[in-house]
Amino acid sequence: MEHIKALYHYIVAVIAVLVYGYPAKDLTVIAVTGTSGKTTTSHLIYSILKKSGRKAALISSVEAIIGGKVSDTGFHVTTPSPFALQKFLKTAVSKGDKYVVVEASSHGIAQYRMLGTNVKIAVLTNIAHEHLDWHGTFEAYSQAKLSLIQKAQVSVVNKDDESYKLVEKLGNKKAVILTYSLKDPDADFIPENTVSEVTLPGEYNRQNAIAASSVCQLLGVELEDIKKAFNSFNGVQGRFEEIKNKRGFRIIIDFAHKPNAFEALLSTLKKNADVSVGTPTQRRRGRLIIMFGSAGERDKGKRSMMGKIAAKYADICVLTAEDPRSEDVNRIINEISQGTKGSEAQVIRIADRALAINTVINKLAKKGDIVAFLGKGHEKSMCFGSKEYPWSEHEQINKALAKR
Repeated sequence: MEHIKALYHYIVAVIAVLVYGYPAKDLTVIAVTGTSGKTTTSHLIYSILKKSGRKAALISSVEAIIGGKVSDTGFHVTTPSPFALQKFLKTAVSKGDKYVVVEASSHGIAQYRMLGTNVKIAVLTNIAHEHLDWHGTFEAYSQAKLSLIQKAQVSVVNKDDESYKLVEKLGNKKAVILTYSLKDPDADFIPENTVSEVTLPGEYNRQNAIAASSVCQLLGVELEDIKKAFNSFNGVQGRFEEIKNKRGFRIIIDFAHKPNAFEALLSTLKKNADVSVGTPTQRRRGRLIIMFGSAGERDKGKRSMMGKIAAKYADICVLTAEDPRSEDVNRIINEISQGTKGSEAQVIRIADRALAINTVINKLAKKGDIVAFLGKGHEKSMCFGSKEYPWSEHEQINKALAKR
């Protein structure tokens, strides 16, 4: 059965390439894959190319920017379907774009959606636990990511990540594989010969920055142009996005919805929260309050893992809905909470996500706290059953802020 499905996806991809006339042959394609960091790295590369005067397009999970025009890429989608992707590429060629940055998911790679894209440079940010509901095993998931590396003309991989051990074992000696690192001086791209500082917090964003810089250096972009692009980079919607307010606490929206992303984000937030606030006579440590859920009909094994990581860093964990689909949201919440057992974190269960947001903002958060709403980020819908309902994390947060 799996062979039949694979053949089906392959045939659909071939037809899509033929229908749109194989547009990638006229483009320099940069593909970014990894468990986390794909979106930010893709947007950084695109920003550098544009700032340096290159005509570039972008196809990410947040949006597609083709010929300067912004388009949606669909609900819960990272790599578009073969027909949608080839149409984007065809439009990019017609608009005069010369480069295209594509965010490549493991599903997209395994289902041949990247077929016919002729990837010149591939980036591997990291590989960690995710999507095992679909791939079955971590090995199959890893292989999907690694196959992109093997097929690209040149690949740039993160030497600081555990996944580099898998890269070293690749048998295809024809692939040119270069490394980037914040720690290993023997890597090809290091802070001393590239750009790793960006206007985004956290070491993981320094890794994203050095990955993007490495790619653009290979494409001939000068370091000064890369620095200028990084200095003016305003981030990506729903990725460590701060919502300004007058309540005296910080509000962060982030798409983090997997264990390694939780670890990277929450460790960064915790460092920012562990500062004294208040008057000299009434000092207290700012608290970290996080709200999150876990998607239904998706990798169930990560739920308790995320709960454990959340409770490790947060003072208060509010568990709520995140695309429950056909699953009982309260059951999902209970599975997440298994990982919080034995921790000192306060765990609150509120299945209704809008109510959870209102509770966090108007009942829990105090001056000096950091509040993080995780899992939905930029997405414009939430799935219950088989139906998508309009949803905006930004809108719900602003509604809650307006109530007081």
